[in-house]
Amino acid sequence: MNIVRNDFKIMPRSMVCEDSNLRGDITISSGCVIHPCSTIIAESGPIVLGENCIVEEYATLRYRIPENHPDHGALKAEGTAKPLIIGPDNVFEVGCTVEALSIGERNVFECKSYVSADVTVGSGCVIGAGCRLVGQQTLPDKTIVYEAQCMQREAMDKQKTQMIQLDYLRKILPNYHHLRKANYDPKKAREQV
Repeated sequence: MNIVRNDFKIMPRSMVCEDSNLRGDITISSGCVIHPCSTIIAESGPIVLGENCIVEEYATLRYRIPENHPDHGALKAEGTAKPLIIGPDNVFEVGCTVEALSIGERNVFECKSYVSADVTVGSGCVIGAGCRLVGQQTLPDKTIVYEAQCMQREAMDKQKTQMIQLDYLRKILPNYHHLRKANYDPKKAREQV
């Protein structure tokens, strides 16, 4: 069994509630909002969360490469997996569980949705409330998954940013929750090199 070492890099301008459950090597980029009772677990390797992502209550992001995954050997080079880089502007809504090994930008994972490690998510996708995506599949950019049968169609418009919601959360969360302090400044890190 692997022992996961906790190493959190929280960039300036991000808000991470102390009540969130973070495990493993996790980088939270600038502008992200991590709600209380959310979970991010970096089991198989580091997770880099792109700028301006929102992880809501009871949402779970897990980087775990299953033993039976076709790319298991390639992804686990020299005993450690390559980092899971999650694109910017993603929203992980209440109660969703996302284990995908590739996530683009501006996706919305709605309430109680589930995405397994066998799924590759492009950019601008919406996984509808309660939808379960399992088995090997790739969601092309701008795919909308909806209803209990997980039907798919292409979105007509580009997915909008969540800047209004982010601004609201940045004002409200500090009033009701303790926040983890930013502990990593990329500018200072470059100066030390």
